[in-house]
Amino acid sequence: MTLVVRLFINVFALLVVEYIVPGFTLLDLWSAIVAAIIIGVVNTFIRPILQFVALPLSVATLGITAFLINVLLLWGVSLVVPGFEISGFATAIVASFALSLVSLFLNKLASK
Repeated sequence: MTLVVRLFINVFALLVVEYIVPGFTLLDLWSAIVAAIIIGVVNTFIRPILQFVALPLSVATLGITAFLINVLLLWGVSLVVPGFEISGFATAIVASFALSLVSLFLNKLASK
């Protein structure tokens, strides 16, 4: 049951970020659902590997590298999922930051 709730939270977070960030577009609800699933898979399997490999650089840059990994992964997901587009790298930076904040807020609300 928690997997379904997390999926709903991630889909809602993507829709909120689409509303807030210009250049971050989702074609329809189905695109948001597929994007949320792919983002979850990428964050579960690929992100930890990349962050481990980039750990020395992340420590040297005080975490900026870890944030840039998140940005690149989000941008990469937008290239793979049809109906999910990010217009540029600057948009990906803003969208990644906004998505992190919205997801954090919604997850805190759901845990209470």
